[in-house]
Amino acid sequence: MADRAQPYREPPPAADALVRWPDRWGTRFLLTVDVEEEFDWGAPLDRAQRSTTAMRAFPDAHRRFADQGAPLTCLVDHPIATDPASVEVLREVLADGRSAIGAQLHAWVNPPFEEERRAGDSFPGALPETLEAAKLDRLTDAIAGAFGTPPRIYRAGRYGIGPNTRRLLRERGYLADSSVRAHYSYVGEGGPDFGAVGNHAYRVDGLLELPLTTVFTGRARAAGARLFGPLGMLPRGRGVAARSGLLSRVALTPEGMPLADALRAVDIAVGDGVRLLVFSFHSPSLAPGHTPYVRDAEDLRRFWAWWTAMFARLERLGVRAASLDEVLAAADQV
Repeated sequence: MADRAQPYREPPPAADALVRWPDRWGTRFLLTVDVEEEFDWGAPLDRAQRSTTAMRAFPDAHRRFADQGAPLTCLVDHPIATDPASVEVLREVLADGRSAIGAQLHAWVNPPFEEERRAGDSFPGALPETLEAAKLDRLTDAIAGAFGTPPRIYRAGRYGIGPNTRRLLRERGYLADSSVRAHYSYVGEGGPDFGAVGNHAYRVDGLLELPLTTVFTGRARAAGARLFGPLGMLPRGRGVAARSGLLSRVALTPEGMPLADALRAVDIAVGDGVRLLVFSFHSPSLAPGHTPYVRDAEDLRRFWAWWTAMFARLERLGVRAASLDEVLAAADQV
């Protein structure tokens, strides 16, 4: 088992590792969806929880995003890839000609099941290398079999990459990873630390890394990466800092991120020269009752209102949607 006393810490990329997007690229956004099973977010993870009923809402969601010109990068896990009904839904999504299928490894529902089921084992990168590789093989093969082509982009469940992950991905033909959640740390739970990583796409270990965009806002935002960790050690420190307008950490997702904060974060990211904004959400949020973010019909209404306002802001800023194919092609031109 990986040594939990030595968590994986992603170093900040060197300047020459940053992607230099072509001038004609402008500023774009990539919309990623963690397409996954439903489970109780407040309970211990259970490998028996593999229900995929929320996928019934996916076709309508896809139509809504397609109407905004936004293709979906669908990061599917093992319960989805092995469920015929979910696969059929996603095949229809792929028929739009711009959406893409990638992989997401939820270790606790992805065979083989050889781990000891300790807390940190939900982070696939914390597993022994041979077990992480075996789970990745089962997932990759399931996706390739279901959709007729292997996935090219990966996201570790719970953002849990480790020291072996990228080499394993490269050996299996993956081209990109989107496991890094900029400015977040999961060390306290046995996971990785991305506290030193910002929002710009970069190359590492032969892969294109597309961090999920997270922006510090507030009067102290310039020192956000340095201050946010220590604030978490103070009782209610981060909450007080956010309410006072001193410092907030805002990820580009409708899940738990107030609309006004997210709109401000987009303005800041664009102003800071981030050329690819990466949004995300979980597919079970498309139906009430499956995530803490969408508990009822009113939450679902707010979810879609968030996207309506966000797309209007992106259009006003001249930020266009990008497909995974477009991202990979543009990154290869530098």
